[in-house]
Amino acid sequence: MKAYIFPGQGSQAVGMGKDLYETNPTAKDYFEQANDILGFRLTDLMFTGTEDDLKQTKVTQPAIFIHSVIKTLVAGDAFKPDMVAGHSLGEFSALVANGALSFEAALLLVSKRAMAMQKACELQPSTMAAILGLEDAKVEEICATIQGVVVPANYNCPGQLVISGSVESVTQACEALKTAGAKRALLLNVGGAFHSPLMEPARAELQLAIEQTTFSKPTCPVYQNVNAEPVTDEALIRKNLIAQLTAPVKWTQIVQRMFQDGARTFIECGQGNVLQGLVKKIAREAEVYPL
Repeated sequence: MKAYIFPGQGSQAVGMGKDLYETNPTAKDYFEQANDILGFRLTDLMFTGTEDDLKQTKVTQPAIFIHSVIKTLVAGDAFKPDMVAGHSLGEFSALVANGALSFEAALLLVSKRAMAMQKACELQPSTMAAILGLEDAKVEEICATIQGVVVPANYNCPGQLVISGSVESVTQACEALKTAGAKRALLLNVGGAFHSPLMEPARAELQLAIEQTTFSKPTCPVYQNVNAEPVTDEALIRKNLIAQLTAPVKWTQIVQRMFQDGARTFIECGQGNVLQGLVKKIAREAEVYPL
């Protein structure tokens, strides 16, 4: 069985999608459609912008989304997933790939999500940190002892967990985790505390947009970030998508469950190979490829 997986924020690179735009007329049409929907030429920033241009959340998220989705749309009959999943933002790409959302509806939600997250980041100094070489349970235990907001945010693979929260609390947690034996506790260059309670203002804003969006019956299950379970019910997909902004990304658990449910081939749809690397660490017997 094939699992198609979709990357999230952090996988962007200048020039992403340019070859596709220049060589595939169908892809070019979709890219231009995205520019029209957003009201600015996102493709100019993707193809010839600077790294700083692409790092802006309001640019990064729609750029990664359209690149991933357009790749799958032009693959045509070759694209036949048995199941899909996406890392954080990538979940929106996955929901277009399995027919639960239209390209336009999902892009509007992604744009709204990016703007709302940017605003939430500006309300309080906050950050994230990658913790390497400690068991998840130990990281959870230590985070729970720190004053203020600091929580597990991304369960990326065994021995790699990202924490998220206020700058002060994350910094304190990093020191405590290094004392407890973490190989590294590295502050990340991100705009704020994604997948933490500090994203509550963004979650509330996005909830309204998601509730007003039409969802369709998907063609295959999506394994969602908040519960790592296969979901085909539109109402539950919607509910989990709303919860996603303030809940951790359970990527380790998603890949484990997909493998348990029969996935033996994992295909990363989008820029880079980050997810392929994580899958190799989670399900060693699986085969992994780029789309």
